[in-house]
Amino acid sequence: MATVARLAQLMAGEPVVTPFGTGAFSVEVGGAREIVYVAGPPDDRWASWNGHVFHSAGIGKPASTRDGVPRTPLAQSLTAPMPATVMRVLVAPGGGVRKGDAVVLLEAMKMELPVRSLSDGTVTAVHCHEGELVKADQVLVELE
Repeated sequence: MATVARLAQLMAGEPVVTPFGTGAFSVEVGGAREIVYVAGPPDDRWASWNGHVFHSAGIGKPASTRDGVPRTPLAQSLTAPMPATVMRVLVAPGGGVRKGDAVVLLEAMKMELPVRSLSDGTVTAVHCHEGELVKADQVLVELE
């Protein structure tokens, strides 16, 4: 919640964006300065801001939300944090998820590892099945 409030505060003024390195930008709005890192080709951008990662594969038109602030829907890929075995897939394409919902249950080193949604969204694809061995950073579920 603090991140959303901080973003709303930053968006209150006209941003001044200054590149200072490859993929690194200083964004100043209303006297506050934030660092944003961006990587990837124009049609598949990744951005890191304030400890959060955003992925924009083919961004569509802005959508309106319940608070009336226009937002652009972003694709989100949930990946395996380490090599593991898929114990349970808890979602299906077309299903809705809320922030914090477990979408896949993995097992690695005798421990259960729930992979959780980072935001509310809709499952667009599931790229794993129960019993499958997955690699670190392998995409398991895509959300929009």
